[in-house]
Amino acid sequence: MKIIRVNATPINLTAEFEVSGGKKDTALSLCLVDVETDAGIVGTGMTAITEEEVIASIINDVVGPNLIGMDPMRNEQVWDKLYWLLTPRGQSGYASHAISAVDLALWDIKGKALDQPCWQLMGGARDTVPVYVTFGFNFFDREELAEAAAAWVSRGFTRLKMTVGHHGLQRRDEPRPLDEVIREDVERVRAVRDAVGSDADIYIDANCSLDYFYALALTQRVKELRISFFEEPVSQNDVGNLVKLRGKTSIPLAGGQNEGLASRFRDFLVHGALDVIQANACIGGGFTQCLKIAGMAQAFNTRFANGGAWPHHNMHLHAALANGTLVEYHAAAVNICEQIFDDLAVPEAGTLQLPKTPGLGFSPNPAKVAEKARRPLSKGKGKA
Repeated sequence: MKIIRVNATPINLTAEFEVSGGKKDTALSLCLVDVETDAGIVGTGMTAITEEEVIASIINDVVGPNLIGMDPMRNEQVWDKLYWLLTPRGQSGYASHAISAVDLALWDIKGKALDQPCWQLMGGARDTVPVYVTFGFNFFDREELAEAAAAWVSRGFTRLKMTVGHHGLQRRDEPRPLDEVIREDVERVRAVRDAVGSDADIYIDANCSLDYFYALALTQRVKELRISFFEEPVSQNDVGNLVKLRGKTSIPLAGGQNEGLASRFRDFLVHGALDVIQANACIGGGFTQCLKIAGMAQAFNTRFANGGAWPHHNMHLHAALANGTLVEYHAAAVNICEQIFDDLAVPEAGTLQLPKTPGLGFSPNPAKVAEKARRPLSKGKGKA
């Protein structure tokens, strides 16, 4: 079997939420990648949380022509070729996103060719995964946050994540001081805790938007509110600052969703920087590299979980492995995926059931993709 076509499509979508009788929305984008074989099997991968037009251009103009004629079942061979093509000096960034999307498409092909779901091919440790729902976005006010939290708990979700920091370092030129942002964060977390009671787990995520000083201040002020982990507390996932912060707080620290190189996770583990390693298959090198990162986490007896959304891809990784754990059910990300994919699993009582159908078990709806795409679908780069 040979690859005959590779096509990437950037898509911009709007996620909508009903709160307090009204609606709020936020824009998100993703990049779909189709890999077609001469056997008629098409696999689809995706990536997100970056500039999707750039990723599509990289894949359509650079990656695709270099994959024509290769065997899609040899994912290690393809991964290594893409690594040296796109990251010969360890650049990561856009390259990692492009590699991830292609790698997921290849695993989708492999599952379809072997008539097995991806989670079984990678290990098959379990057929369900627990999820935490990311519901608490910075465009909600305190009352809306509390209402949304209570609504998710009423649906059987007892693990809830909310954003904090509000991109504090990025917005330092605005009149609002960062310490005021921290004080507001504390009240927002308190509002959620009051709304959901003592039994629910609350996770917070600063999206790398704080420095060490303010991250430490926040951990000290929310300690009494029982935080289950603090994700990406400091800018750039700085290993030194993470180590210092971890030594000063009892709140577990999590991170890694946006890292592209396995060596970054090695550094987190060797230096004891994180309590929870959060590789994301749509960003961190696809299943091929994330399996290796999971192995490192297991060797260091460090918890391995999903961060960075896209649960329907990442659930395969965590169901496959004995040390797989939580998968992030990001409300906005799921909302936009529902606009383009068919057959997505829906969690019940905070748990996702893995599909028994081959490959990823879901696929994009061509009509929906054509409607939402930022530009007409590429004709690809020809056939071998």
